[in-house]
Amino acid sequence: MKELVEVIAKALVDNPGEVVVTEKTEGRNIVIELHVAPSDMGKVIGKQGRIAKAIRAVVKAASTRENLKVDVEIV
Repeated sequence: MKELVEVIAKALVDNPGEVVVTEKTEGRNIVIELHVAPSDMGKVIGKQGRIAKAIRAVVKAASTRENLKVDVEIV
């Protein structure tokens, strides 16, 4: 899941070198934190949060196949 979020985020931003994705596992729950440059924050969130919702939907679909619960947080 971490790699999926990283690939999507790097495709969206102007500074792909500043994309950092961390993953915390708590039992069957996984929290993925996405850190981007402040200037790229708007590109990752999108208008009215549409891009962020799309990233979360893709990750949720991928995690359902593995019977995991994954939350994506944009920091």
